[in-house]
Amino acid sequence: MPSHQHLRQTLHRLDGGSYKAYKDIKGAYQFPNFTLYIDYVQGDPFAAPSRVRVRVSQSVAQFPPTLFCSPSRAIALRDYLTRQFDQAAAELSSYRGSGKSGLIEVTRLGQEILDRSAALVNQDWLELRFVVGLPARGRRILGRQAAGLLCEDVTKLVEQALIYNNLNPEPLVQQVETAEDADTLRDQVAEQGLIAFVANGAILPRRSGVDDRPLQDQAIAFQSPPELEVELTCPNRGSVRGMGIRQGITLIVGGGYHGKSTLLRALERGVYNHIPGDGREFVVTDPAAMKIRAEDGRAVTGVDISPFINQLPQGRTTTSFSTPNASGSTSQAANIIEALEAGATVLLVDEDTTATNFMIRDRRMQQLIHKSQEPITPFIDKIQQLKQDYAVSTILVMGGSGDYFEVADTVITLAQFVPADVTAEAHQIAQDYASDRQPEGGKTFGTITPRIPLPQSIDPSRGKRDVKLKVRNVDGMGFGNEEIDLSAVEQLVSPDQLRAIAATLVYAKQHQIINGRRDLPAILNAVMVDLAEEGLDILHSSPHGDMAMFRGLELAAALNRLRSLAVK
Repeated sequence: MPSHQHLRQTLHRLDGGSYKAYKDIKGAYQFPNFTLYIDYVQGDPFAAPSRVRVRVSQSVAQFPPTLFCSPSRAIALRDYLTRQFDQAAAELSSYRGSGKSGLIEVTRLGQEILDRSAALVNQDWLELRFVVGLPARGRRILGRQAAGLLCEDVTKLVEQALIYNNLNPEPLVQQVETAEDADTLRDQVAEQGLIAFVANGAILPRRSGVDDRPLQDQAIAFQSPPELEVELTCPNRGSVRGMGIRQGITLIVGGGYHGKSTLLRALERGVYNHIPGDGREFVVTDPAAMKIRAEDGRAVTGVDISPFINQLPQGRTTTSFSTPNASGSTSQAANIIEALEAGATVLLVDEDTTATNFMIRDRRMQQLIHKSQEPITPFIDKIQQLKQDYAVSTILVMGGSGDYFEVADTVITLAQFVPADVTAEAHQIAQDYASDRQPEGGKTFGTITPRIPLPQSIDPSRGKRDVKLKVRNVDGMGFGNEEIDLSAVEQLVSPDQLRAIAATLVYAKQHQIINGRRDLPAILNAVMVDLAEEGLDILHSSPHGDMAMFRGLELAAALNRLRSLAVK
């Protein structure tokens, strides 16, 4: 293996040459304390930056095995190392020429601890993957600046971020133990018949709609109502008390701006672990909880929405409903059925993002518009059947209709971010002020029919390229000639998840997991088993540090929004 001196000499030799000559440095180089791998070299200073990784032997890094002895701990450690390296890189990166010259960057990091491809750790070594902008002036190589970046700056970053004895162990151990505790709480939630848990003392409000960090000023710490308080046990923190939300139908009610949606958003993100100091470290939710909303304009392909919508005008079928431009009600119906098909066991719904005519049809409207003229069976008439027939729970933020009091198992009110259990009062009100509306949902929910995606409809090619994928943010992805809009899939938190989802769709087709015979649940199971056993690296032929794990629910959501999708 060439040495770091050889790399430096090569870069000095290339100084002033054409930018494409940087291709000569691709390969592996031995440094005193690590190996540097240059896996991909950008062809232009304005193109996507070069992919680089460093591998450090544990004889040098010396991270105690207790920090990565379980999947939970290993993911938290890898996340911590990624953050340390990225922070140090941001402080060290400097402008060294045209375009992305001088850039050193890992990936975009949020408040969640995700299973990422950016860092790997085992008993023999650890690896950190990042990108660099190889320096140039115009399209001429700045070889000496490149040598400073790759030989000097990267060495400093390894020393600062990837050597255990150079790190402060307290925050590192805190993150590892926090993640382990949260995973333990999530396991206990299922064991105790709960679907979510919010620890006392949690800080739920965020700084703004574009800043997911905790609100600092005037934030009210969460305190469970006594009637809903439960005690769970963590391996590190010990006993933790907080509000347990039981299986069934839970309403979150209250006036506007009093914290209803804030609580629901915390529960949405409770499928992920959070970094220490986030405020939601011990807000945990059933891993199969899916946020549902209306989504005007989305494509729907072959979904049986007949439990909610039937008898469309002109005899159009809803047992295999397709449209390139769904309405609010048809999109919400499709989103629910698709989530159930993909394995969701909890639905999270906020009335602010729903179609009103899908959620409720009161007695007066029933009198004016006869059921024979109304294709929509409202959600209020199906919510209990979902629980009874499929053991699917619902957490619903509702401020506009008391009719849901009759179907709720638990009712929580929020006043100035302080929760209270008002279940008994809500049930008494439902008795005293009967709505007199007639149930319209029949006796059962209806059949959830899995669909079989056709592989020829999933085409990632574009022009001369067999695979063309593009991701800029969490709102969507370019997939071949198609744009998949994921802006309404609110539990996606990182562009790295979208990159992994796009690559997984390609993987599933290339490996004939999507083969025209497997139904969607079987496809999701096969893909997620492969990823769990082999890791995200199976998605590419060379190492990529810009991917993060996702749930099968989000993979299904992306596939379902592919406008070219065909099913049988």
